[in-house]
Amino acid sequence: MGSLDIALWYGNLAIEAALLGLLSYRRAWRAFPAFFLYNLWSLVGDASLLIIDRSSFSSMYISAYLVDLIVSSALEFCVLVELAWSIFRPYRPVLPRATPFALAGFILLVGIAIWPFTGISGLFHTPLAYHILVRLQQVSSIERVLFFLILAACCHLLSIGWRDRELQISTGLGFYSLVSLAVEIVQSHLIFSHFYVHLNRIVVSSYACSLLYWVFCFARKEPERRPFTPQMQNFLLTLSGSARTARLALNGSGQTQTKVRDRNAP
Repeated sequence: MGSLDIALWYGNLAIEAALLGLLSYRRAWRAFPAFFLYNLWSLVGDASLLIIDRSSFSSMYISAYLVDLIVSSALEFCVLVELAWSIFRPYRPVLPRATPFALAGFILLVGIAIWPFTGISGLFHTPLAYHILVRLQQVSSIERVLFFLILAACCHLLSIGWRDRELQISTGLGFYSLVSLAVEIVQSHLIFSHFYVHLNRIVVSSYACSLLYWVFCFARKEPERRPFTPQMQNFLLTLSGSARTARLALNGSGQTQTKVRDRNAP
């Protein structure tokens, strides 16, 4: 690892620590606990990888990196579910209780649909586990980009803007993920491996830009959340009304069956 890579690594650690301190000051763990844990793990994971790389245990670096990748991907999935649920924060009392699980299931299904289209054709002589982890990373990146695009496209309908935390967090994740995907596509067509290092620096730099963007955003106070558009309000009220009607029908059916059993009992 060269001096430039070490400098980038230390720079990212400093920004991650600053962001984590700012999130603690803003008490962001209350509204976005998954995002807070994601940044906490990023700081701990990056610091641990740096220590392992610079110590006598450098042979364990690949294994440690794979563990970090798995945990980061799981936390990123939780962040997407958290952001999707946070968008409907003003209408949570009227929404079905299973809405967060439905959102998580939908995001999971999107990932399953993306899975067959991922992978790098140049990794012929690497273990199967590494192929799976690469595809997992790509699926996670594509989902974050899609989430940002959908959120940006529906921002008027959802009455959210660039000063709302949901869109700010999604923008940082989307930018970093888009750069990572572009670099992976270029790397899959490279013949000379020494270009990989330069491209990886671009990914690290893009992540630093996302961290700086989040520091800038959370340094400013979040405005009051605007109400949804009338179209979105009617849709949510219809959804909640349908769910409540179905629940009442099921409860009524259960009570009727109980009365029939009691009446027929000797």
